[in-house]
Amino acid sequence: MPGLIIPSVGPRRSSCRTRLARGEAARVRRELGERIYLDSRRHGVVLVPALARAFLIAATGGFLFSLPWPSLLAGTALVVAAALLALRAVWRWERTHVVMTDDQLALVRGTLRRRTAAVRLERVGAVEVDQSLVGRLLGYGTLIAGPLEITFVPQPRSVYGLVESRSP
Repeated sequence: MPGLIIPSVGPRRSSCRTRLARGEAARVRRELGERIYLDSRRHGVVLVPALARAFLIAATGGFLFSLPWPSLLAGTALVVAAALLALRAVWRWERTHVVMTDDQLALVRGTLRRRTAAVRLERVGAVEVDQSLVGRLLGYGTLIAGPLEITFVPQPRSVYGLVESRSP
């Protein structure tokens, strides 16, 4: 499963030693001995609406770019705006992670203003997976763990099993 990080196994000197956490997992992990079980982005399907919108704007800009002088500037502005919209969507997707440690399940997002929504695994009652037909075909769904609802989780059944296995 892409994005799944399993603690290193083999000879160890200390029982609390795990692979070094990087990226968002390092920001969520609180204790030195806390293991990271999952550090994954949301499914790429979240990019489809924004990229489709950017493509339509760029196509309109390309058409205007091919017309005489006054429309040329508007076309250029639309192509640049479309590129910025696409970049923004990909940046947001890249900066949003689902992270699961020994202690918690968290959704971390944002660049300048980092936001973390987390639920402690000991407080998770029921864990649910909601998948539409398209979600089942493409491999994404919504994971509901207590009060935390995370949409567009890749391989939600596997994540569900992981959360269930780590919950007390």
